[in-house]
Amino acid sequence: MSVISPEALAPDLALIEGLARDAVLSLPEPYRAAALHVALRIEDFPPDEILEAMDLNDAFELTGLYDGTPLTEKSVMDQPRQPDTIWLFRRPILDEWAERGNVSLAELVTHVMIHELAHHFGWSDDDIAAVDPWWE
Repeated sequence: MSVISPEALAPDLALIEGLARDAVLSLPEPYRAAALHVALRIEDFPPDEILEAMDLNDAFELTGLYDGTPLTEKSVMDQPRQPDTIWLFRRPILDEWAERGNVSLAELVTHVMIHELAHHFGWSDDDIAAVDPWWE
């Protein structure tokens, strides 16, 4: 017996964004407040220029990306060129979710989001594990 309705639709960009925002809201303070200042972009796939810059040939290889300067490297003297941004890519996330088959979509989106926030905060593996038990 199938647990998915025959009328079910694939999770859309809005659902992925909602799960990512929920992940941010679940962070402990002071990380939650700081993470709310990071822009969030949800796209089906990484743009070609990102794939080229990362020397990737397969768009399914990238589920998320942090684009910015980590807080550990920022100076009050720096002039921001653009907001720090986390990109999440729906189709690669859904592909990984289907391949794994043993985690919820919310768990996977949270894991990808935490991983990208780790770049922003300059977290160590131990720091990540304290926030994302899946990392352990």
